[in-house]
Amino acid sequence: MKALILAGHVGTRPRPHGHAVPVANRPVLSYGLESIRKAGVCETAIVVSAGSGAAVRKHVGTGAAFGLDVTYLQQDDAGFSSGPASGLGGCVLVARDYLGDDDFLVLRADDVVLDDLPGLVAEFARRGRPDAMAMVGDVTRGGERPIAVVDGHDRVTGVTRGPGHPSSGRALIGPYVFGPAVHQAVLSARPDWRGARELSGAVSWLITHGGTVLAHSAQGYWNTAGCVDDVLDCNREVLSRLDPLVLGDVDDDSELLGRVFVDAGASVRGSRVIGPAVVGVGATVTASVIGPHTSLGPDCEVDSSMVEHSIVLEGASLLGVGPLRNSLIGRNARVVAEPAGARLVLADHSQVLLPADVMS
Repeated sequence: MKALILAGHVGTRPRPHGHAVPVANRPVLSYGLESIRKAGVCETAIVVSAGSGAAVRKHVGTGAAFGLDVTYLQQDDAGFSSGPASGLGGCVLVARDYLGDDDFLVLRADDVVLDDLPGLVAEFARRGRPDAMAMVGDVTRGGERPIAVVDGHDRVTGVTRGPGHPSSGRALIGPYVFGPAVHQAVLSARPDWRGARELSGAVSWLITHGGTVLAHSAQGYWNTAGCVDDVLDCNREVLSRLDPLVLGDVDDDSELLGRVFVDAGASVRGSRVIGPAVVGVGATVTASVIGPHTSLGPDCEVDSSMVEHSIVLEGASLLGVGPLRNSLIGRNARVVAEPAGARLVLADHSQVLLPADVMS
């Protein structure tokens, strides 16, 4: 069996690409790579685009650090909005020669599935290698994901979208294992309204044409780094599994409570850090309170501030501010207290939520 990671397709994902956003100070893609290896799969192809390729190659390299043998495949950027190479199904077409007639595990680069890939792969083999096996989850958490109609024998009998899902519906949450029949399905399935080829369309084609598609229910944590709230939720889950360790410098006037990881070169002075939390390489925390479920990236500066349930990326500064909650602070951003009023310099597609008393 091989694995295929889809890091080329772009659409309504957050900026930067979801797979590049650090969760507990590691790119989301790291968790997918580790899960693939735990599933016993080594040969892995990553489909990248011109926009994602350099960052993915820098982080993953040959894959040896993850116990994988990684090959990179380039998706045609011109095919993102239309054409045969567009959509997630288009990524499978790009990988056709690499995959041959092997069974393969499919994972989007921004999927966070921490526990269930080994079970998915094992169940696929145990059930006699069906044409497809889809990981499914609670429909109430499905968001805009397609919905699989599943019978009492775990057989998927249809795929629907939109409101009013059937009572037997389960959300298609991302990972699949496919047999070689899916290649014809991707080619033959009708593209969606954008002209994109989607995996859910290929699954529907298999069902309509007599293929066997089975569902595998996720038992552990799953999410997709598709928006800020989802990224923060992933961060909370990963931090909750953190092993506490202090590699940096914490003075006697500071207090660490719970699962706290202070990385090498970090400095904590006169502060309180409440876990689960991580303080990245070279970060400095002075006279501040770092609340639970917070990741401070490398070389961050937090001084006289309070932040919790947040991600602060590399090189960012929080100076005299807070409490900040449920926030994602970008690389090299500066958040500084002003004596009166609020001054904002925002990039495209930014969102700022200000307390009501700021406007008083």
